[in-house]
Amino acid sequence: MAECRMQEQRRAERAEQQRIRSEREKERQARMAEEKARKEEEEARKRAEEEARKKKAFSNMLHFGGYMQKTEKKGGKKQTEREKKKKILSERRKPLNIDHLNEDKLRDKAKELWQSIRDLEAEKFDLQEKFKRQKYEINVLRNRVSDHQKVSKAARGKTMVGGRWK
Repeated sequence: MAECRMQEQRRAERAEQQRIRSEREKERQARMAEEKARKEEEEARKRAEEEARKKKAFSNMLHFGGYMQKTEKKGGKKQTEREKKKKILSERRKPLNIDHLNEDKLRDKAKELWQSIRDLEAEKFDLQEKFKRQKYEINVLRNRVSDHQKVSKAARGKTMVGGRWK
C-alpha cells in the first residue's frame, strides 16, 4: 500500500516535471520565434533604410554635387562600426541553456563560465596595463620633444650676426 502511494507520488512528480519541461520548451520556442520575427523585421527595416539612403544620396548627388553623400559616408562608417561591435559581442555571448542539465553538468558549465570570466578579466588587465604603458611612453616622448625644442631654441638664439654673437 505504501509502495503504491509512493509509486503514484513518483508518477505525479514525473508528470509535473514533464509538464514543466514542456511549458519551458514552449516558452523557449515562442521566444525563438519572436526573436526570429524581430530579426527579420529589423533586416527589412535596414534594407528599406538602405534603399532610402541610396535614393537620397542619388538625388543629393544630382543637386549638390555629392556633398551630402560624403557626409553620409561618415555616418555610415559609424553605423558599420556599431554593427561590427554588436556582431562581435553576440559571438562572445553564448546562450545559457541549463534547463536540461544534471548536477554534474551544471558544475562543469559553472567551471567553464568561471574560466571564461577569468580569461576575460586577464585580457582586460593586460589591455589596461598596455594602455598605462603607452600613456607613460607618450608623456616621456612629449617631454623629450619639448626638451629638444628648448635646446634648439637656445642654440638658434646664439648665432653670429655681422661678426658678433647674438
